[in-house]
Amino acid sequence: MRIDICCVGKIKEKYFKEAIKEYSKRLSRYCRIEIIEVADEKTPDKAGKAQEEAIKEKEGERLLSKLSEKAYVIALAIDGKAFDSIELSEKIDKLGIQGISHLQFVIGGSLGLHKEVLKRADFHLSFSNMTFPHQLMRVILLEQIYRSYRIINNEPYHK
Repeated sequence: MRIDICCVGKIKEKYFKEAIKEYSKRLSRYCRIEIIEVADEKTPDKAGKAQEEAIKEKEGERLLSKLSEKAYVIALAIDGKAFDSIELSEKIDKLGIQGISHLQFVIGGSLGLHKEVLKRADFHLSFSNMTFPHQLMRVILLEQIYRSYRIINNEPYHK
């Protein structure tokens, strides 16, 4: 299975970079993992709705340019379907059984995902009703994908 994490912005914090590197290394025995970053737009303080929408649209166009027509796209969205770890592992396993060999998870920038990215997605996944920094979300997503593969392969992993 090939899995891409398509996301807005670069990681600056060393501790996030180290966590991403560690989970990417762990995942390499189960799948081919790639992080695809697109540039983020600066959001001015007190930006209006129209300005925020324009920023999401620009970031969305960049994300859409990285999405493969053949990939199964999972957008991370607050209003998406909430899974526990076992349900996520079952989803990933089922997609593989159905012959899907390329998954692309999409993480938006600080303002979220543009409606066109959400429209392109095959599935909307919610990790919580809470808002997380998009940098931290990469780490959380990678950890959950890793946990999913451990579950799929009946391997022990702390609970």
